[in-house]
Amino acid sequence: MPKLYDLGQYSIFFWSNENEEPIHVHVCVGRATINATKIWLTANGDCVVAHNRNRIPNSDLNEIMESIRANFFFICSEWQRHFSIKIIKFYC
Repeated sequence: MPKLYDLGQYSIFFWSNENEEPIHVHVCVGRATINATKIWLTANGDCVVAHNRNRIPNSDLNEIMESIRANFFFICSEWQRHFSIKIIKFYC
């Protein structure tokens, strides 16, 4: 579970066994859990909530998504590095 960064109380991370899926991150408070919120990255630099199982409040979720957009190229670079792939797949 490579952790990308923290945003306040939230951790933004990958699961290490999801390289066959389009690029996405998981978000939760503290330690990574199976119920972490999942956010897809799109080819146009945006992001989409796949699910919010962690029940992050909308105000926090909007701030998290803004941070993910701002860190889009960093996240893509880390995905490529971590999964040792040259071409990444995006949602949409």
